[in-house]
Amino acid sequence: MITLSTNQVYPVIWKEDRVLLIDQNKLPTEYTFVEISRSDDMAQAIKTMIVRGAPAIGVAAAYGMYLGAREIETDNRDEFLTRLEQVAQMLRQTRPTAVNLFWAIAQMQKTASQTIGSVDYLKQVMLETAKKINAEDIQTCQAIGDAGLKVLPSKPDKLCLLTHCNAGALATAGYGTALGVVRSAWRAERLARVYADETRPRLQGARLTSWECVQEGIPVTVITDNMAAHCMKQGLIDAVVVGADRIAANGDTANKIGTYSLAIVAKAHNVPFFVAAPLSTIDFELDNGNKIPIEERHPSEIYQIGDTVICPTGVEFYNPAFDVTPAELISAIITEHGAVPPNQLKQFQSN
Repeated sequence: MITLSTNQVYPVIWKEDRVLLIDQNKLPTEYTFVEISRSDDMAQAIKTMIVRGAPAIGVAAAYGMYLGAREIETDNRDEFLTRLEQVAQMLRQTRPTAVNLFWAIAQMQKTASQTIGSVDYLKQVMLETAKKINAEDIQTCQAIGDAGLKVLPSKPDKLCLLTHCNAGALATAGYGTALGVVRSAWRAERLARVYADETRPRLQGARLTSWECVQEGIPVTVITDNMAAHCMKQGLIDAVVVGADRIAANGDTANKIGTYSLAIVAKAHNVPFFVAAPLSTIDFELDNGNKIPIEERHPSEIYQIGDTVICPTGVEFYNPAFDVTPAELISAIITEHGAVPPNQLKQFQSN
């Protein structure tokens, strides 16, 4: 059972017989929910980024698996599992980079295959598993925030942190990973201000991270992506904290496009660069980041802002959604079990 705080944002909510998703494409001007009661609608919501952020995608996919299971009308267990795999495959194809998606689908399939009883009972247990994944993600993010407090720089004055994209409550089941560290620092009275990269091309930092900070009263300054080096040179940034969509076993980290260049800039200015993510984001089957699949999205995200076209006809576009930051540029990876240098991640492999 999830106890929802009235002053916190929850992007994925199970209500009675359906899922409510905050429509993140409409923020910050509209705070509205989309009702999802079918698995194919959930797949479309993930693909079109109504719900986004690796942990939130995982939670949504877990509910999507249950919705798909609910749609299967058969009492034959083998037939049910075969058709459930079709639902899983549909959901897997939505966002290839975020490993939490695949992790959550695998957890739901494991529940289905290992549960003893009728198909109806199996479906019931699948729903409980999805709810558990949801609740555990909130607890995990709070633990990540607390772990982050222990590795942030110590200084007499309060800290100014820079973050990229949105790795907050909107990107998780609630509280956030990178923004969870920010929240914990704010609540511990160690934070002076957050600098949020706008994050081209979809502007998640400007639209979503700043919106979350405003909801909680956290002082926030939005900068364009190409202002980060200048801000660091001026001494405005004490540390960078970002999220992750997939982390390889060696610590190489895939995150929103622009993260890699931000890490290089931080290294040049001796600013600590932290990655905050749950253990479910670590893909121990990949030795290094070169093997992480990088999603490419439609060029309209680059040539158009709202209804305004900003590029001339006849030019070509390249729109990778993510880049991979090498482990040697990362000061530490902050997980729910503590923060460690990237080369020490394997101690978590059995968790």
